[in-house]
Amino acid sequence: MSLYFKYNLHKYNYIGQKLNWTDAQRFCREFHTDLATLRSTADLDQLRKASEKPMEAWIGLHNNNTWRWSLSGLHFNESDTKWGSGEPKDGKNCGAIWKNSKAEWEAVSCENPTHFLCYNGNQKTCLFTWYEAQEYCEEKHTGLVGGTQQLKELEEQAELFKLNNGATYVTMESLLNFCTIDHIFIGLTRETRAWSDGSRFSFTFWDPRKTGNKDLILIKENRTWEEALYYCRHHHHDLVTITNMDEQIWVQEKTKNASSPFVWTGLRYTCTLGFWFWVSDEVVHYKNWASPEQVNECDMSGAMQTGGEHQWFKKHDEEKFNFFCSR
Repeated sequence: MSLYFKYNLHKYNYIGQKLNWTDAQRFCREFHTDLATLRSTADLDQLRKASEKPMEAWIGLHNNNTWRWSLSGLHFNESDTKWGSGEPKDGKNCGAIWKNSKAEWEAVSCENPTHFLCYNGNQKTCLFTWYEAQEYCEEKHTGLVGGTQQLKELEEQAELFKLNNGATYVTMESLLNFCTIDHIFIGLTRETRAWSDGSRFSFTFWDPRKTGNKDLILIKENRTWEEALYYCRHHHHDLVTITNMDEQIWVQEKTKNASSPFVWTGLRYTCTLGFWFWVSDEVVHYKNWASPEQVNECDMSGAMQTGGEHQWFKKHDEEKFNFFCSR
């Protein structure tokens, strides 16, 4: 049994009664509004103040298994789908069009790089990319193509599609033939968690120590990026790697004790190959750049801002900052 909080008009009240999660939800809905929902670090700070001392307590987060369209305003209708045989598969949380079918849907891993379709008015673009397809489409177009109406257009209309080389126009059939991978991302995703009050699950603050991530050590010495890298590898494990929002929040909480305006991370730019990478060999899926349009230059590394929104900045590696080591 654990303790729990309830959420009412952006105020959290601590209830000192021990119940299971279902009974806690029922109690909050009967006597208050619902179990606590967290949408930001400000909510998290307010929640901490609701209890006199740290302890385990229920909040409104629970397991979920619902699909949704990534484009805002589109409702996912379970009765109006085009899943292929045996779909959607468990453990695969992103939607795609299966290349060797009549545009049937399949559930695939969100992590594997593939082609994808952006939606922008009457233009759908086929590009080769990786996990940030949705981020790219939102920035450059409107979003990943989604909704049964948009997908029907791909099949039924004689509309043409423009490839990323800007020169070739193809129909849906030849588009599928052009793409070298077996599937193409669309704007369909599965939500595996939800809040009790129905709010969409986006803000997270998982404890990395309980999810397999390494402990962090803030080194309050100002060093160049390479000096920081050598220090971490000699005394601990490596410079810190940030692969998702949970780790981002965990690291930024610890930056409050830094004595420099930025802290070095294990993010590095390779001028030869022209991309960013983590020194731990992790692929850069999650990003939190302050200015992604900033020109990439040789001898640049990634640093997190100590204050503000704790975004990442591209810094010349001869600058000297505090840094995080993982162990």
